Amino acid sequence: MSDSNFIDTPEGRRIAYHKTDGAGPCVVFLGGLKSDMMGTKAVYLEDWARAEGRAFLRFDYSGHGESSGSFAEGCIGDWHEDTLAAVGALTDGPLIVVGSSMGGWQALLLARHLPERIAGLVGIAAAPDFTEDGYWANFTDAQKKALEEVGQVELPSDYMEPYVITRRMIEDGRKRLVLRAPLTLPFPVRLLQGTADTAVSTATAVRLLEHAQCPDMRLTLVKDSDHRFSDERCLALIVGAIEEVSAQ
Repeated sequence: MSDSNFIDTPEGRRIAYHKTDGAGPCVVFLGGLKSDMMGTKAVYLEDWARAEGRAFLRFDYSGHGESSGSFAEGCIGDWHEDTLAAVGALTDGPLIVVGSSMGGWQALLLARHLPERIAGLVGIAAAPDFTEDGYWANFTDAQKKALEEVGQVELPSDYMEPYVITRRMIEDGRKRLVLRAPLTLPFPVRLLQGTADTAVSTATAVRLLEHAQCPDMRLTLVKDSDHRFSDERCLALIVGAIEEVSAQ
């Protein structure tokens, strides 16, 4: 595995990345909350892209992986700025954006900001608006009070140490919501969702499918697959979805 490269964002954050040169559209992988670019899906897709001669980019948001900063100090808007910086500095031309979990929300924010550059989008357990609909909506009164008075709460995770959720993350998330106003996606979109996912529900996937204005949007439900969506069957489905939207 080669060493990471780094760019500095306009906001002063240092972002680690791996870029594979090849034919376009460039495939950009956007990871999930507290995930990094060394995850199974990111590395698998890079290997696939290299074998196919495709351009590919994976990177760590600030506060994730090898990039600068603390996770607890970050928010959706920071990671959106990181995404814009990485895409702007490291890619040219059309993009195929692949977003996993929180990365699915980031993919939609990117598409809203740069619609002319998006050739296709693949969402894997996409989690738009989760700070509001997942966290805030399910916080107890005690958690909401702690968020206001202490500035953060800890939430257990099925996959790693507890998440520290800050008041800044909740308040910033409200500025980035994509399911409350028209969401136009003028390119092919494929959504992949496991029915055994305990982090993102199938209802979220259906809500996104029904909400978005898109001429070619499909949702595939995979029975018994969980939030990782990283076994051989699921990885093959991700590649198939990328190939589908690339061919349009």
